[in-house]
Amino acid sequence: MNDVIESPNDEQWMRYAMTLAARAEAAGEVPVGAVIVKDDLIVGEGWNQPINATDPTAHAEIIALRMASRAANNYRLPGCTLYVTLEPCTMCVGALVHSRIERLVYGTTEPKAGAVESQAVLLTSPYFNHRIDYVGGVLASECQHQLSHFFQQRRKQLKALKQQNKNAVKDDGING
Repeated sequence: MNDVIESPNDEQWMRYAMTLAARAEAAGEVPVGAVIVKDDLIVGEGWNQPINATDPTAHAEIIALRMASRAANNYRLPGCTLYVTLEPCTMCVGALVHSRIERLVYGTTEPKAGAVESQAVLLTSPYFNHRIDYVGGVLASECQHQLSHFFQQRRKQLKALKQQNKNAVKDDGING
């Protein structure tokens, strides 16, 4: 991680991103939320929507970038900070670089596909022509809990569904 210091408003905006992540969860999506702030005002926000939008690029960060770019009438977003509950993936890091986001603040790391510090370390790669200041771990345990709880619930639902299907097969007299 680079030596960027947390801003006094980082926790406030991360909590807002967590409310956006709850929207994703309510829609059956992995709970990740993102908000883009400039001069302490929201210019874009998003939550994971790839399943419901049938769009593999509909990550929370991408949705927020699209909204902020439309608001700015420019694909470049200098002076903006993106807050996201989960460490961005490779696709999202690339979009952040191209958008010229000034600062990235994320909650918890993504051990399987994180592209800031967990798997790839893209933001410090010398081949990018734009540098993004970043800080990770803001409300990390709360963001991690939100994700863990979602996946625990999903596993319970799948287990219950498997049990239901197993019981239905028995009730039909098949394999019984």
